[in-house]
Amino acid sequence: MDCVFCRLLREDTGRWVAREADVCAFTPLNPLAPGHTLVVPTRHYAGVLDTPPEVLAASMSLVQRLAAAMRSALAAPGVNVLSASGPGSEQSVPHLHFHVVPRWVDDGISTWPTDTSRHRLVGDPGEMLADALDRPRRAHPGA
Repeated sequence: MDCVFCRLLREDTGRWVAREADVCAFTPLNPLAPGHTLVVPTRHYAGVLDTPPEVLAASMSLVQRLAAAMRSALAAPGVNVLSASGPGSEQSVPHLHFHVVPRWVDDGISTWPTDTSRHRLVGDPGEMLADALDRPRRAHPGA
């Protein structure tokens, strides 16, 4: 597989904002706003479900530091952190990535969905998720 982000890392052709052992940040070719930056793991992981927790933690740490830099260097009072992962999510590149988009009041863009899903479930989704999260604890008492 020829992942565009892996190639960018391998060929060192990104417009780097940060490069660390496990994660990096670079500006995209078509930014949504001035300062829009992508945060990606330096190793290939397709999405959030196959990324090791420590790499997710390093990614979020860089996202947080980048958001703070956007506030101080770009005077952006807010940020949007956007990510899509897996089939049906509209993930454009199958390499885990987080868009960190600086935002200003009345900047003219919207990154929030305007419609809701047509997909329906039988049962209460919140209860289903709570049960799924609780399942490992029930299987391993004392964990």
